Amino acid sequence: MTTQHHADIGTNRPLDEYAEAEVQRLLTEDGRVAEQGLTVSRREHTLILCGDVESAQRRDEIVRLIREQFPGIDLQVDIGLTRANAPADAEELS
Repeated sequence: MTTQHHADIGTNRPLDEYAEAEVQRLLTEDGRVAEQGLTVSRREHTLILCGDVESAQRRDEIVRLIREQFPGIDLQVDIGLTRANAPADAEELS
């Protein structure tokens, strides 16, 4: 099950391909984030985050870190929540 969260956050910092790449690098390489399943794209003056994470707290932490590292960027958050439940039955391997 996936729930979507949409939010627009920002104060109009100019965007270019370097800002887009820096945010993507933060998402994949920073030990506090390390989310390779999220994508970053740029539309005019807005940076768009897409993908799924396991909790609303995780999503909020990612957004907070991006806002700290890149203050003033217009950010559209389109990050869904993936709920992984434990298997109901044991899987038998043959």
